[in-house]
Amino acid sequence: MTKKTKYFRALTIAGSDCSGGAGIQADLKTFSALGCYGMSVITALTAQNTQGVQSVQEIEPQFVEEQIISILQDIGVDAIKIGMLFNIPVIKAVAKCLHENRVGPVVLDPVMFAKSGDRLLQEEAVQSIQKELFPLATIVTPNIPEAEALLGRAIESAEAMQQAAIDLCRLGPKAVVVKGGGLSTPNSDDCLMIQGSEPQWLKQERIDTPNIHGTGCTFSSAIAAFLARSFKLEDAVKEAKTFLTQALIAGAHKKLGQGKGPVMHFYKTWEK
Repeated sequence: MTKKTKYFRALTIAGSDCSGGAGIQADLKTFSALGCYGMSVITALTAQNTQGVQSVQEIEPQFVEEQIISILQDIGVDAIKIGMLFNIPVIKAVAKCLHENRVGPVVLDPVMFAKSGDRLLQEEAVQSIQKELFPLATIVTPNIPEAEALLGRAIESAEAMQQAAIDLCRLGPKAVVVKGGGLSTPNSDDCLMIQGSEPQWLKQERIDTPNIHGTGCTFSSAIAAFLARSFKLEDAVKEAKTFLTQALIAGAHKKLGQGKGPVMHFYKTWEK
């Protein structure tokens, strides 16, 4: 009899993007591309495309909780990625489940805005993310606008980015990576802060492409995928940065929709 092996199991708790470029759909594509068995808990439904978000439909917090418990009680997880949560009741439901159940590493992407600028988290829920989920997170992955909202101050330089990573790390997570794509610089550098270590920079020249829909979701879910495969945290972040960079390069010459197109998650197989 052939010996059975286990999957690397990655769970995304996030909103659905019906256009397939971000959210649950981008997370599942990333998990698959990186060798993980992907599962999903949907926290919100969005009507959106490459041009923006037209509508958001909330999911009842109890049903969000039931989805999580259903997965944990049967299949289990090796890593969790948390994305769009939209409101305080859903944030509390997710936090409750994580408190009460044994889970692996948690990657928290504090999704607040779509690339189009549309709000994906109610304004009054920002501090709830910080209070309820930061202490449970292995790593938090805010972009510049999200870090600004969490800290209540502007971030307009590399020095300010580094200080933001330090300050956010003091709020409970084991690590924080502040993504620098939102700065007006030739590079798209990220600052990684791990508790007990010095801040370090992940350097990368900016990719010339309008196709950036779902980059944040892809990056955070890639970190979760590598953590599910037992990579060390620092290595998982670096490998995720490389994966996203290659997906951006591969997707730069593609055309999809009339706005900001997606990255190419399956560049390793589709381009052969």
